[in-house]
Amino acid sequence: FYQQEAAKLRVQINNLQSSNSHMRGESLSSLSLRELKNLEGRLERGISRIRSKKNELLFAEIELMQKREVDLHQDNQYLTAKIAEGERVQQMNLMPGGSEYELMQPPSFDTRNYLQVDGRLQSDHNSYSRQDQTVLQL
Repeated sequence: FYQQEAAKLRVQINNLQSSNSHMRGESLSSLSLRELKNLEGRLERGISRIRSKKNELLFAEIELMQKREVDLHQDNQYLTAKIAEGERVQQMNLMPGGSEYELMQPPSFDTRNYLQVDGRLQSDHNSYSRQDQTVLQL
């Protein structure tokens, strides 16, 4: 029984090896016209499946890249707005005779050691005497 099974497996292995060599375009001289047409059809169906899978992967990658492009564009817009806002604040702080309040700037002293009472920051610290500043030391 095992000898018969081994013989069947040897024949099957030889057939598969022969089929693989035909698929690679080798040993074609022994094939008839009908076998060549059959082989050509199998190869064309295989190529069709390969191209289909390749296109599926390419379209998925294109979709991913388009989403990434949108995300990067949104990030770029956000960063551009932040830069413009920073430049606007900087221009407001540099304007001569501008507001006495500094926009979005931290106090010029260490807030852990001082308490700011009136909530105002002087834009020109040299124009006020030391007695006019309403800051309490903790």
